[in-house]
Amino acid sequence: MLFVIANGVLSQANAASIPLQLYTDSQVYSEGQPLLAYGKTAFANETVILRLFAPDGTIKQFNQITSDNQGNFNQILIRWPNATTNYPYGTYSVEGILPKEQGYSQKVDVKFASSSTVIPVPIQRNVQVSVYAPQTAAVNQTLRVFVQVTSDGLLVAGDPSKLLANSYVHEPNGNIVLLNNFVMINPGLYYVDLTPTQEGTYIFVIVAYSQGTEGNGSFATLVQKQTLASVYTQLIQLNSALVSTSNELDKMKNEVQNFGYVLNTSQNSISQANANMNKTVTSMSQSVQSLESASGQVNSLFLPVVALIAIIIALQITILARRR
Repeated sequence: MLFVIANGVLSQANAASIPLQLYTDSQVYSEGQPLLAYGKTAFANETVILRLFAPDGTIKQFNQITSDNQGNFNQILIRWPNATTNYPYGTYSVEGILPKEQGYSQKVDVKFASSSTVIPVPIQRNVQVSVYAPQTAAVNQTLRVFVQVTSDGLLVAGDPSKLLANSYVHEPNGNIVLLNNFVMINPGLYYVDLTPTQEGTYIFVIVAYSQGTEGNGSFATLVQKQTLASVYTQLIQLNSALVSTSNELDKMKNEVQNFGYVLNTSQNSISQANANMNKTVTSMSQSVQSLESASGQVNSLFLPVVALIAIIIALQITILARRR
């Protein structure tokens, strides 16, 4: 089969070799206009599935039709409503699929804009990637990088292993490490965890590929031995310890003051006891002196009596001697 292009139009020979030819009646649409999809299949009475994709990749319309005896088909997929969050302005895709031809498909991009007549709007996708990561991190502590992927302002859904397959990180030593463990939080929102093992600047380069269009974003994180947050936490702990120590010192000071009061009281008591003891010793000394005086008086009375007794005994002995 010959493939011939003349003035930008496929020849009949080439057209017959293509299982499906898909077109739209315009490239740019505004609110209220119908979107007509039409074309031709290689075989008559062929089943054709028509789908309309929003900028975020979600399916907005789904129709199934059958081509006629000559393989021609046409279908109004949608009459464009007012722009809303469900149908925002942006680049849409019309896809035709032939289930009997092993799912052969074709896509046509169209633009939904506020006006389709004043200024021609180029049909192109605008995939944007936003990266959110901490500005500082610590060695051997896991940091989390968040990624947002949008197309024409809408979040782009998809398998992160395919959508973000080419993302990587520049390590401080110059190595490039692929980031292949992204987790989807919500369609269009993803995150990846990384545990840095060396100090320096890590540069995250996130690459998103959606419907033939690529977008990328980057972010730099400085990795240090300690983060400012951990130092701040240690300062708080130190301040708490200092406050506790100060309280203990105040308590000890009060106890020492109470001990000094008790000590002074004890010293006063000892002094009083010593004074009382001195008084007692003095009294005892006076008592002893009184006893000595009394003893001398007794001796002075007792000696004459003894002398008198001795005289009497001598007289009795003399009398007895004379009698014999």
